[in-house]
Amino acid sequence: MTTILLVEDDPGIVSTLRVHLRARGYTIVTAEDGASGLRELTRAQPDLVLLDLGLPDLDGVDVLRRLRERSDAPVVVLTARQASQDKVEALDLGADDYVTKPFGMDELLARIRAALRRPGVPDLDQDEPLVTPHFRLDFRAHTATRPDGTPLRLTPIEWRLVAELARHRGDVVSHPRLLRAAWGPAYGRESNYLRVYVNQLRRKLEPTPSDPVYLLTEPGIGYRLMP
Repeated sequence: MTTILLVEDDPGIVSTLRVHLRARGYTIVTAEDGASGLRELTRAQPDLVLLDLGLPDLDGVDVLRRLRERSDAPVVVLTARQASQDKVEALDLGADDYVTKPFGMDELLARIRAALRRPGVPDLDQDEPLVTPHFRLDFRAHTATRPDGTPLRLTPIEWRLVAELARHRGDVVSHPRLLRAAWGPAYGRESNYLRVYVNQLRRKLEPTPSDPVYLLTEPGIGYRLMP
């Protein structure tokens, strides 16, 4: 049975989500603050996390940062914050998706299903790692390193994005194709997600992230990987 960890301090939202999610066969574990949420993360090993950003003890962004250090479970952020920068920061730290409060239950359930359907890190139809003067990506072992052996940690979404780009290296991969590869078939227009994650990949892989030589933008179309 799929376990969802709900980190939320609003009793009304907790009660409503508990009823709806249990009715659909999910096991629900709840935490009313960030510290409790991190403890439950270790104890329950959930398949997905619903995380409120406005928690009473810790900022949800800090909780997300710590959560990502411990788990690769999909995270759907629940937020009343309207500023796009808050949403970008959450995605930048490894959230898979976000839903703005007040939200419709059907929308939230659809996003939960989409997050749970996402595949793990894909294998490429090739045995050879992608090696450049600045990084080495082994898609079968799922390891990323610098030339001196220093490990680079890529999130599952980052792996899916760079794997899709590597499948078509040298060619432009469109925004919709990348979104579907990383987040699933329900996505295709959320190009802001791509900007965040490509920037993350550039910070990890490019010698000069502000002047990329590997992960190139094709404005209005997509991205291309030039090894």
